[in-house]
Amino acid sequence: MLALVVSLGSGLFFLMTDQGDPTKKRLFTSLGIRLALATGLITVIIFGVATGQLGNRNPWDSGTVESQEFKEQSSPK
Repeated sequence: MLALVVSLGSGLFFLMTDQGDPTKKRLFTSLGIRLALATGLITVIIFGVATGQLGNRNPWDSGTVESQEFKEQSSPK
């Protein structure tokens, strides 16, 4: 994520310094690197969700309605 922000900053810098010079390709290279990093990040997130390594286990989330009903039924009274 940090590399994406750095690439974005370098792209802005190259945009301002090159001022439309057709011989310099630094802006396009920066865009290509940013695109590759973003694609890699999305791929890693999709892989993590698909394999179950990433999920939505938030401390404030009590789960689905089915799991709450199961907890109520299985708890001793």
